[in-house]
Amino acid sequence: MIHVSNVTRSYGSRQILRGVSLQVSAGEVCALIGRSGCGKSTLLRIINGLESHDGGEVRVEGTVLPAAAGNERDRALLKIRQRVGMVFQKCHLFPHRTVLQNITEAPVHVLRRTPRDAIAEAHQLLARVGLPDKANASPESLSGGEQQRVAIARTLAMRPGLILLDEPTSALDPRSAAEVAALLQELAQQGQGMIVVSHTPSFVRAIAGTVCSLHEGRVVESGRASEVLGNPQHESTREFLQSS
Repeated sequence: MIHVSNVTRSYGSRQILRGVSLQVSAGEVCALIGRSGCGKSTLLRIINGLESHDGGEVRVEGTVLPAAAGNERDRALLKIRQRVGMVFQKCHLFPHRTVLQNITEAPVHVLRRTPRDAIAEAHQLLARVGLPDKANASPESLSGGEQQRVAIARTLAMRPGLILLDEPTSALDPRSAAEVAALLQELAQQGQGMIVVSHTPSFVRAIAGTVCSLHEGRVVESGRASEVLGNPQHESTREFLQSS
């Protein structure tokens, strides 16, 4: 579903990605691990078009994402964002809208679903993420973990083939983090494709089928999670496992 080939990205003289290649199949859960600043979050943002790449190729379900701004890139992004969702470290819920309105906004206005269908599915998603009674609540009345689960429900409402998650539990207290981790583990078991950035070894072990370890803007090892985490070959991967 995702094919990233030799992608580079620099900010001025600072090179963030140095020829990164990555493939993620439909239904696969891939974890990106590595030290802060190694390029994990930048890679996620490039795949979703929130940042542009300088070189290489990004392809999502056959759609090539051009690096240069313009109409061709805009058309590609429209296709990609209908299939790829994004969950950030901070939830970015609309504070002036209810939970239900947050979830139904994009399906109605982007996918052109009827409000009736969007509302019915939103209630189903809230039950799925364990918040069936929060439809009319305001985001500010929710805990951090509840807000993150609403953000995940909002993403699922777009029926994405793949969800990109950038440190989805790191800003939460331990109990809320455990709740969100359990939800994501359930989604993974149900076949939801995901690329997850995480600094938590136990979370990666629980959710990931494959692991891609980055160091200084390069992929230093990748493969099945059991192999990479069970027998790490690179020092940065060993450091990650020792951080628990």
